[in-house]
Amino acid sequence: MGELGLRVVSAVILAGMALASAWWGGAVFVIVWGTLAGLVLVEWLKIVWSKPGRLVWAVSGIAYALALFVSMWLLRSDDRLGFVAVLFLFAIVWATDVLAYFAGRTFGGPKLAPRISPKKTWSGMIGGVAGGTVAGLALLALAGLNVGWIHAGLAALLSLASVGGDLFESAFKRHFAVKDSGQLIPGHGGFMDRLDGFLVAAAVAALIGILHAGFSAAASGLLEW
Repeated sequence: MGELGLRVVSAVILAGMALASAWWGGAVFVIVWGTLAGLVLVEWLKIVWSKPGRLVWAVSGIAYALALFVSMWLLRSDDRLGFVAVLFLFAIVWATDVLAYFAGRTFGGPKLAPRISPKKTWSGMIGGVAGGTVAGLALLALAGLNVGWIHAGLAALLSLASVGGDLFESAFKRHFAVKDSGQLIPGHGGFMDRLDGFLVAAAVAALIGILHAGFSAAASGLLEW
């Protein structure tokens, strides 16, 4: 099986696990996402632990991993719209990732951030954000929510946050001269590599929800306007 095949199989398995955890919620969700956050932290510490200023980098890694777990927990713990909010995030980030890949390969053109991630293009980013926005809106419509322009703006913002998270991790790895954060996922590298964009998008989504409706209703605050 080639690298593309490995990437597809791994992505399907991971997506299935993520969807199952979102469906079950409760302790299952906490265990799955707590484990993922722990794996992200382990990979972060493996990269930075022998470098100068390692204590600051280690503390930063703890905050980075906690951002993933806390954001997802706050969103999913909303009894009314927690499941939908998590699916909304999945749809946006996954579509952004897939459409950016294919749009970039199809149209090419100027590089988005050549010093950080030489393969990423502006066409890929535009295609990814467009796809992520449409996917997010489609998910909300299928869930029976009234979709408006503000939801389109939110979906686009979260898609851009996903792109930013991807670029951040690329810059982080380039700073420490590593190619992948790990080798645990065939065809994908490590868990940091797979969750970089999702982590930032989840943090932004949770922050918006909290500011709009408080900690106990973060998902409702994100989706109800």
